[in-house]
Amino acid sequence: MLNRIDLRSSTDGLSSTDGPSSTEGHGSGRDPRGLLPRAQLDVSVAVERIRPLVEAVHEHGFSAIREATERFDGVTLERLRVPAEAIAAAAESLEPEVRAALLEVIRRARKVHADQRRTDVTTQVVDGGTVTERWVPVRRVGLYVPGGLAVYPSTVVMNVVPAQEAGVEALVVTSPPQTANNGLPDSRVLAACALLGVTEVYAVGGAQAIAMLGYGSDGAGEGDRCEPVDVITGPGNIWVTAAKRLLQGRVGIDAEAGPTEIAILADDTADPRHVAADLISQAEHDPLAASVLVTPSVELADAVEIELAKQVAATRHDERVRTSLTGEQSGIVLVDDLEQGLRVVDEYAAEHLEIQTRDAREWAMRVRNAGAIFVGAWAPVSLGDYAAGSNHVLPTAGCARHSSGLSVQSFLRGIHVVEYTEDALRDVAGHVVALANAEDLPAHGDAVRARFS
Repeated sequence: MLNRIDLRSSTDGLSSTDGPSSTEGHGSGRDPRGLLPRAQLDVSVAVERIRPLVEAVHEHGFSAIREATERFDGVTLERLRVPAEAIAAAAESLEPEVRAALLEVIRRARKVHADQRRTDVTTQVVDGGTVTERWVPVRRVGLYVPGGLAVYPSTVVMNVVPAQEAGVEALVVTSPPQTANNGLPDSRVLAACALLGVTEVYAVGGAQAIAMLGYGSDGAGEGDRCEPVDVITGPGNIWVTAAKRLLQGRVGIDAEAGPTEIAILADDTADPRHVAADLISQAEHDPLAASVLVTPSVELADAVEIELAKQVAATRHDERVRTSLTGEQSGIVLVDDLEQGLRVVDEYAAEHLEIQTRDAREWAMRVRNAGAIFVGAWAPVSLGDYAAGSNHVLPTAGCARHSSGLSVQSFLRGIHVVEYTEDALRDVAGHVVALANAEDLPAHGDAVRARFS
């Protein structure tokens, strides 16, 4: 089912079960990232296709949002904002076991994210001279919750909790309208908002939702207007990602999220049933989801293939899973040993990385590039998706090489506050003047001299 990519030195290069061997191997000087499975998505093309829609929302507001929602979601919006009574009703009708699960997820997420809150620090540079770094939350945040192939009340938790712990003043949630819920967002998404105390919720999805958050929009009448936000967070499809790229700079964004992905670094101690189940769990999200196994054990690879055949046939979304697992973005990568495997997963920089090996924690602590790391047999990615306490809004498509997952820090800005006395400035004035003259910016030095002439 899974394409195999052979990076072992004994193959004298890269080989694949779907094609001839290449003489350009892992150590040939070629960028090894190009040898690893990954979906090819051109966001720049999507940006140009989505630009007219975003500009239409900017210029025409509610009427453009209404037209786009009819076209893409099959829903005629009577208003943008979800009535408060509908949010409350969703919480009241929530199944008891789902309510209990959401409350526990909220409790665990709050415990983890509360510890992330930075405190102000004042450094005394010299006598009479201090620099204080203040951590100030952004004022207003727009949180996007997808609603396509699946609905995600858990994503409400993952976005709202860190923003609340950061001290954000105004939280806005927007999620696509569902025909099955009378044109409102999914009732479980609304219930999660209610449990978290979020009252400003909009029934808008896709690129039009991102444009609404970035530019603001009028509504159907008084009290239905959406004011623009300062930061937009939350995952979405390629159109959501393209809209976020288009608006970056006008607003802050968390990341350009692509299809979800899992990489598993495993040796012969891993249980093939666990590995197969975890690969399937991510493939379930989307036909473009990526599931990658990196292992030095051919025996494990063979056993995982057998398990995949059994488990895919038994899973509910078997067609979606099969499409994902057989796509170019998924595969089994064979390596010489775990040292090479570690290099491979670092180069891949997975959104989710599982380590199922001997001494799993030791290997995990050596990883440099991953959105989140799941250590050992009892910490599957599904745990992190819901109830580990960690955040599941994570960098995809290799962005873990330079970006972090969503956290309290995503909603804070560090502001330096500089305080110097007259004597402290006099002591350093000569250095300021010297550097100002060296950079041919003499007025900078004059601004200091003026205080002592």
